[in-house]
Amino acid sequence: MSENLKDILSNLSNDIDQETLLLYLKGKLSEEKKHEVEKHLLQDNFDDEALEGLAAIKDKQQIQFMVEMLNRDLKKKTEQKEKRKAKLKINHQPWILISVLILILLIVLSYFVIHRLMNK
Repeated sequence: MSENLKDILSNLSNDIDQETLLLYLKGKLSEEKKHEVEKHLLQDNFDDEALEGLAAIKDKQQIQFMVEMLNRDLKKKTEQKEKRKAKLKINHQPWILISVLILILLIVLSYFVIHRLMNK
């Protein structure tokens, strides 16, 4: 799976990136950039919800740590799901399919042979 898909804030649109959003929350953006971010947040509900969730964290210095921790947990869970899917995946080998078909044919033929012998 792409590393970008595992990033918790990677789903933000191209207009606003993770760093810009975190700098906005820490209050380290220029007024012009803040206005641009706020204008974008009014248009995009997902980004607005992400900002509200991150704004709920009281210690703004911990935001970067929390985001990194969420990313790490998300990567771990997706890797576990991928491993589980890989274990469950059955390798399609042609000799297995041929063997099963031959076995089914033999069973059907045996049934017909036994059925005819019983009727005589």
